[in-house]
Amino acid sequence: MTDRAVPEERGVVAARTDAGGGASTPSFRRPAGTPSGIPERPVATRIGQRTFDWGTRTFVMGIVNVTPDSFSGDGLLAAPPGDVVERAVALALAMAEAGADVLDVGGESSRPGHVAVPAADEIARAVPVVAAIRATLPDIPISIDTTKPQVAAAAIEAGANLVNDVWGVADDDALARLAAERRVPLVVMHNRAEPRYVALMPEVLGDLSRALDRALAAGCRWDDLLVDPGFGFGKAPEHNLELLRELPSLRLLGRPVVLGTSRKSTLGKILDLPASERLEATLATTALAAAAGVDVVRVHDVRENVRVARTVDAVSR
Repeated sequence: MTDRAVPEERGVVAARTDAGGGASTPSFRRPAGTPSGIPERPVATRIGQRTFDWGTRTFVMGIVNVTPDSFSGDGLLAAPPGDVVERAVALALAMAEAGADVLDVGGESSRPGHVAVPAADEIARAVPVVAAIRATLPDIPISIDTTKPQVAAAAIEAGANLVNDVWGVADDDALARLAAERRVPLVVMHNRAEPRYVALMPEVLGDLSRALDRALAAGCRWDDLLVDPGFGFGKAPEHNLELLRELPSLRLLGRPVVLGTSRKSTLGKILDLPASERLEATLATTALAAAAGVDVVRVHDVRENVRVARTVDAVSR
């Protein structure tokens, strides 16, 4: 058996110019100073007092709905009469204890057919909750789930550290400009008025890519942008299932990926179950997301989803 030369660099074959090997074949070189064009793991993002080192594990975002009409039945304004802010703080404390990394506060439902809420009413619902959670949990990152710059601005003043825009692909860049001005990260989510697609994933990726460009033009820093493919938003059930199959393709955008499947109607259609009985289906999608490298899962049931994410992370990361 003859000895073989072992190349010094991994993946590089020793040159064999005498045999017309690779070193004798002309090839293109990337111009000096240009990026590789190959997506790499996003660098860490600072959200409030915490640094999120993307790719190390799956982070969990807990949902705090200050609404009367949440599709999942968890809207705090639909609960029996009482102190809504007090209930919200109790929920936030429970989620933090269960392992939530971020808390997402919203004052307007985004479910299909929801009743639009004036900015002043949304502020009255969400901002006192943001302020109370910030006072009780000074270190936990808080996201404001809104499409209105006025609401986002008031929430940031009250202690929110992240803006979650469910219409991040819209032409209006007002929320992106606000996030840039206040130097807070922004979640850009995919959405459409109707579920019309010719090629689902190329269109989702294209829409999100253009939205990222708009956010950059509005002054946002690249490292402060996150993307959400919008499971359940402007998509029919078959689109949502295809989205789950193709989650790894979202890494092509080069940004941390947020996914919200918790209790959504597609899961109900699969099992023919109401929102209150969709926990196991949600956990299945959290496992799929963690295995696919999704960075943040947005959920109602924090403890159970944290346990699933940690288990999958131990295997896949």
